[in-house]
Amino acid sequence: MQTKRFTSLILYSIALCLITLPVARGAEQQPNILYIMSDDHAAHAIGAYGGRLAAVNPTPTLDRLANEGMLLKNVFCTNSICTPSRATLMTGQYSHVNGVTTLNGAIGPDQQHLARLMKTGGYETAMIGKWHLKKEPAAFDFYTVLPGQGSYFNPVFRVRGPKPWPKNEFRVSRYDSKHSSDAITDISLKWLKNRKQKKKPFFLMHHFKAPHDNFENAERYDWLYQDVTIPEPESLWQRKNHGPLNLARYGTSVGQRNQRRNMGHHMFVDEGRSSEEYTREAYQRYLKKFLRCVRGVDDNVKRLLEHLEQTGELDNTIIVYTADQGFMLGEHDYIDKRWMYEESLRMPFIVRYPQWIKAKSKDETIINNVDFAPTLLAMAGVEKPEFMQGRSFLPILKGEGTPADWPEATYYRYWMHMTHHDNPAHYGIRTKDYKLIFFYGLPLDAPGALKTPTPPHWELYDLKKDPYEMQNVIADPVYAPIVKKLKQQLKQLKQQVGDTDERFPELKARLDAS
Repeated sequence: MQTKRFTSLILYSIALCLITLPVARGAEQQPNILYIMSDDHAAHAIGAYGGRLAAVNPTPTLDRLANEGMLLKNVFCTNSICTPSRATLMTGQYSHVNGVTTLNGAIGPDQQHLARLMKTGGYETAMIGKWHLKKEPAAFDFYTVLPGQGSYFNPVFRVRGPKPWPKNEFRVSRYDSKHSSDAITDISLKWLKNRKQKKKPFFLMHHFKAPHDNFENAERYDWLYQDVTIPEPESLWQRKNHGPLNLARYGTSVGQRNQRRNMGHHMFVDEGRSSEEYTREAYQRYLKKFLRCVRGVDDNVKRLLEHLEQTGELDNTIIVYTADQGFMLGEHDYIDKRWMYEESLRMPFIVRYPQWIKAKSKDETIINNVDFAPTLLAMAGVEKPEFMQGRSFLPILKGEGTPADWPEATYYRYWMHMTHHDNPAHYGIRTKDYKLIFFYGLPLDAPGALKTPTPPHWELYDLKKDPYEMQNVIADPVYAPIVKKLKQQLKQLKQQVGDTDERFPELKARLDAS
């Protein structure tokens, strides 16, 4: 009798343990996941996206990934700036929820949810390259990360070690200088070859510093595009009715429009040139340096693919390529990111995994980076926790179509008012056909935002008729019904994501008066 009770107790204990294990597939069925993210790599600087820069063939390897997998055309950032975007990736939450609204924010181990959940789901995890979230990436099994932005040449890396974070460091260096893209890839390849838990699948976050400014390319690319004229966007010269109505134009520039900071300053263009010559020279130098950094990223992605092919792991590895946000490459005479305008808002997103994803497939569903963490977890067979605000788009990747209840609009908010690149704080909604933006122009409680307000204003773009956002039609009476509808949608979306204006009386007053 006692033996029966003892046996029953053991069986009950085993069942209880099984119930409490994380939801995941068996290790033999779990694919490896290689998540590659560059910094500021605009989608229209990838050949597969077919923009004006495709003609100069900047990304043959990424184009190959798109040809062998799926290219998502409408993936958007929720806050187009480095640290907040990376915090959203790690938490599956909007900036106002995870607390990282500006570059001043940080994510500690207790909030590194994506790494923690991947680990409990049976993965060996690694974070290599640009981290930019300040606190130790301790939730990963392995990490080797740049301090802050890091250096382009002979970079210092922070590692786990006997001293407290961040005092364990080493420098990659050699006589002729080591470029960060090469160094980061070397470290990833070494980890892949020598990782300690090879019976487990791997989850590797491989994060390039490039092509972030100041666009320092490896020496071997110095003459790339030397004899090529990089195509210019029409809006570099003709801004038409883009931007605020009856207000000064904001934002740093390619040419001399912004005397405080422009790309001509960064590219050392002769101030004595005519305005047109200055702008053209600044643009050509800017784009060539940017695209040389992009080619360095592309060539190093090729090295990763070659390793996976050599080890027989290529087709058992989900490969994701994306960036932390988009980037303005001269459109409307803008540089940098931060804006809700298309080139800054849109993120590249390419996925290759032949077992699930049909080659040469494309999708236009509206997705944003709050959805990244839930999707990566779903790829691993790990259930999304309730605190994550996004949802998995894995069914879309598998070719099952867009779920019937999938959101038809995305929410955006930039908090770091007027800092660095003269962008007023703003929020807005983007649907398939329209974009409505409220530039509220206040620092509020955003760390690092400049204190001087700017006048509030609205912008509306008809993306179907005006995909390059040349005409702000907010004052056109024809669009009055659309404006009314979009403002209501925006209010509902803000309530849905928990970012209401009631907690900021000065913002609510501006909204009510507009």
